[in-house]
Amino acid sequence: MKKLYGIGTGPGDPELLTLKAVKAMGKSNIIFAPSNKGKNMAIDTAKEFIKDKEIVYIDFPMGSVTREDYKEAAGIILNKIPENSQGAFLTIGDPMIYSTFIYIMEELEGEDIDIEIIPGIPSFVASAAEAKVPLTVKGDNFLLCDEFNENLLEHSQSIAILKTLKNKEDIINTLEKNNYAYRYIKKVTLEEQDILTDKDKILRDKNYMSLILARKK
Repeated sequence: MKKLYGIGTGPGDPELLTLKAVKAMGKSNIIFAPSNKGKNMAIDTAKEFIKDKEIVYIDFPMGSVTREDYKEAAGIILNKIPENSQGAFLTIGDPMIYSTFIYIMEELEGEDIDIEIIPGIPSFVASAAEAKVPLTVKGDNFLLCDEFNENLLEHSQSIAILKTLKNKEDIINTLEKNNYAYRYIKKVTLEEQDILTDKDKILRDKNYMSLILARKK
């Protein structure tokens, strides 16, 4: 039987790869990853451990990805992994959090392939560590979201907001209005990492690899 590892490579620092992830990559005959113009952050993170293994970049159309796209990706994976061999699909962060792998896994359900998930450190967990901001404490409700609206704050004392590039000003204004302290973290664990609390600096920054951590004061 074929086997596919869904491997989370964490936020970008190779030292945050788990031992289990490294071992699984070592056992894999072929590596898969979403293509970003022929590049991929997860591949960059794990390149020391991939070495000379074959890498297959899977293209997903910009904008709206359909079920047919995930079905096609699943087909590529099934066809490329040799019989009685292992492959690995790499994703930044964790495979079970806002990941392309979730939808590919759904399309592989019922196929003759064994799937094993190897978790990685999500960017919001790494950001909390770097910013020294507790994600949640006893009695808190913690919320993770990638589409923010004010109603989400009603029952949450702590929140991590991903994908803030498009509506950053609205998010910050809403957090301030509701008495939340916030930090903006970009490129966490990488050389270009920066942690900002100044509103003007946050609004000027245009980095896609960024998030906001906020806690009720």
